[in-house]
Amino acid sequence: MSVVNLNKARKAKSRAQDKVTADKNAARFGQTKAARVLDAASAAHAKARLDQLKFEDE
Repeated sequence: MSVVNLNKARKAKSRAQDKVTADKNAARFGQTKAARVLDAASAAHAKARLDQLKFEDE
């Protein structure tokens, strides 16, 4: 029978949970700056195109 240090087991469990949370956040928020800029430019271009195609009711 082996002796288990409960503090080490608790901390290991906590680290594992933190790793799972970090991986979820990385997938959710982990874009590079270039990708964010490209997405913003693409959205601005699409908005401008839609504004051009709108009918103005006067």
